[in-house]
Amino acid sequence: MPTWDDVVQLGTQLPGVEVGTSYGAPALRVRGKGMCRLRSDPDALAIRVTDMGEREALLQSEPETFFTTPHYDGYPYVLVRLEAVDPDELGELLEDAWRVFAAKRIVKEWDATRDRAGESQ
Repeated sequence: MPTWDDVVQLGTQLPGVEVGTSYGAPALRVRGKGMCRLRSDPDALAIRVTDMGEREALLQSEPETFFTTPHYDGYPYVLVRLEAVDPDELGELLEDAWRVFAAKRIVKEWDATRDRAGESQ
């Protein structure tokens, strides 16, 4: 089961991600924008998704992992039950959230580095 420490470890591997707070809760930010934060009541990770279509797809496909509250209605965020999320999927979600806010140049460099790493394997 992933913990907040795992979220931090995965998230801070991405360029420009910083640990901070949001509304008094632990959070990850990129360029000053909140990509995710830990919540209580209910306990979950609130994370930015690409768009409302992705939000709805996650909510429909894995309701045991992803949910929402009225507070997030109309916003591209989902709540993630850390005890239910697959660690690989969590890493993908964090990267997607990072891509929303990271500078396009940084994303391009990140993708190029990963493409080169894949070619050398």
